Amino acid sequence: MRSPALRHVLTHLITPLLMCIGMGLAYMGAFVTPEPNHLPVAVVGTAPQAKVFAQTVKDTAGDKLDVRTVATRGDAVRLLKAREVTGAYVPSAKRPELLVASAASDMGATAVEKVFTPVAAGEGVPLKITDVAEPVADDPTGQGLFFLLIAVSIGSYASVAALGAAGAALTMRVRALLALGVSAVVGGIGTLLAGPVFHLAHHDLAGVFGMAWLYSAGILLIGVGLHTFLKRWTTLAMMVLFVMLNFTSSGGLFRPELQNGFFGTLHAFWNGAGFVEGVRSLLYFGDDGLGRSVGTLAVWFLAGLAVTAIAAVYEHTRRPRQPAPDPGTGRDTGAETARAAEAEAEEEAEETVGV
Repeated sequence: MRSPALRHVLTHLITPLLMCIGMGLAYMGAFVTPEPNHLPVAVVGTAPQAKVFAQTVKDTAGDKLDVRTVATRGDAVRLLKAREVTGAYVPSAKRPELLVASAASDMGATAVEKVFTPVAAGEGVPLKITDVAEPVADDPTGQGLFFLLIAVSIGSYASVAALGAAGAALTMRVRALLALGVSAVVGGIGTLLAGPVFHLAHHDLAGVFGMAWLYSAGILLIGVGLHTFLKRWTTLAMMVLFVMLNFTSSGGLFRPELQNGFFGTLHAFWNGAGFVEGVRSLLYFGDDGLGRSVGTLAVWFLAGLAVTAIAAVYEHTRRPRQPAPDPGTGRDTGAETARAAEAEAEEEAEETVGV
């Protein structure tokens, strides 16, 4: 290709086109056709009739449902609040009841309603639906936490270009400290949005801030470290890690039981799932499962520290000597190199913010 300018433009188009493919595959693969996939439900009762009913439901649903029986309604409520089941059916000849916890997943509650409403209708009796863990009135679907995840994620990965590219002249230690500071600002913004602005969180704002900071810091440290090796391809890597795979497996819209096995598996250890489920635990489920979620975020944070440490060693071993002025032309080649690096950093920042 003869035109350097045209080659430069076409090279920079590779990233957005790959993002187009990746976002389409990830979002459409995760969200377009949600179906129950081993959705855990319970049937209340110890009598033989309850066990036969549970087996009949299981045989009819196949792999879509995992059905268990529990002795009492109280046991079912405890399982729902521990998010071990998505719904619990209490059989009754006159008024059967379906227990759900929509704060855990509004879509999951809807899915179990679709399963058991026809069962009650077949018996000619109305179905009573009881929600044992409702989201706040300001977030009736409980999906506000997913959009909080998006806001904190974008603030984090978009800052990587500024710290990694524009801050390339700084030592890795300084960039890492800046990453920790920026993550505190991003976490603070997320907390303000969740609390005073949109009232998703009516209590425990300090805990929300702590998880938002830990989540953001992990992303920023990983991004700053990766930038040493990937340069302008860092944007694509961050989008894959913290958008394509992250948002789709977070459980913010669909719990893993409504997705295929790939995204359900990622939900078990990805950082977005740790953030969403951790905030849910804090706000709606009496801290149940909070330790596991915080542990997930801590592992990603430690991974970020490890990546930045490796990058710091790599930069130290490959740091070039300061170039001297060209004796033939008198031009300062060091200054020219710095200007070229600055132009590249500006391009990368614009590319990152643009997506």
